[in-house]
Amino acid sequence: MLTPKGVVLILSALLILSIPGLSGASSKKEFVLTGKTMGTFYRIKFLTRKPISQSLWDKKVKIRLKEVNARLSMYQKDSEISRFNRTPEHQAFRLSKDFYAVLLQCRNLHRLSHGAWDGTVKPLVDLWGFGTREKTGTLPSDQDIRAALAKTGFSRLVLGEKKTLTKTVAGITLDLGSIAKGYGVDEIARLFAEAGIFDHLVEIGGELAAAGRNKKGNPWTVGITKPQKGTLNPGLYRVVSLDNAAIATSGNYRNFFEYQGKTYSHIINPQTGYPVENKVVSASVIAPDCTRADGLATALMVMDVDAGIALVNRLENTECLIIKKEGDRMVPVRSEGFKRFEYER
Repeated sequence: MLTPKGVVLILSALLILSIPGLSGASSKKEFVLTGKTMGTFYRIKFLTRKPISQSLWDKKVKIRLKEVNARLSMYQKDSEISRFNRTPEHQAFRLSKDFYAVLLQCRNLHRLSHGAWDGTVKPLVDLWGFGTREKTGTLPSDQDIRAALAKTGFSRLVLGEKKTLTKTVAGITLDLGSIAKGYGVDEIARLFAEAGIFDHLVEIGGELAAAGRNKKGNPWTVGITKPQKGTLNPGLYRVVSLDNAAIATSGNYRNFFEYQGKTYSHIINPQTGYPVENKVVSASVIAPDCTRADGLATALMVMDVDAGIALVNRLENTECLIIKKEGDRMVPVRSEGFKRFEYER
């Protein structure tokens, strides 16, 4: 099951007290839609002066999310990604528009991150007890890890121009849980934009996209939670303002295990096959679309901090906040432009 990541919505009253230079309240009516998808929950706020049917929009959202799940869900045996995973090597698999669009983003993320993001690591995730298999209570052997690595590698997939995907070796499987929620957010945001509803905030399991203004006439404001283990409500670490942008956060503080005094994170390094040990506990990415933000946040959890910051600084309209642990301290490391999205509460 996909686990919610560390971004939460802030109450509107807090925003009014916290943001200077507030503009007037909007005369638009606010609507809220909620539900379940992708093993988590979604919440959507949107404002419009148009006469609309909330129940019709609720149905539109549910239909589109069902379509996305039918393409990308690992937990539906008849989903498109599940059918691809059962396809033998060297056999071209015909892709839907959704699946192809996501895979283009995946290929780009894999190249940008030099393999730190890799959607084929499921054999390793399972081996370490974080996937669909039960924990064994022991660590995997080096031999088991090498065997699992032989069945991973996004570069071992060939994405064809005619919307096909082909495995070059046997046993390769895709799990796009690190990017699927972001894509779902983008697709729902697109529904509203295409209908001329330009003030909206879409959240799926902590991944968000914001456009326009909230009901107070201000940019949408969201909080990044403190990356603390063992607590359900750790409070806020930072608050950021979003104006036609998306944010996603990945962290290792909610899904881990301890063995003989050492902590092992569910974030697996695709190159080594072992859980990462780079002291990064959380990575938040602001980007034009949530698909990129979602995948890039995962990549930054794997990368060396300096290399991750350098990557983000090269990308247009993309910023990040990486939190690393130094002893008992949580140390924030920002990309060049992240600070402008923050404000002090």
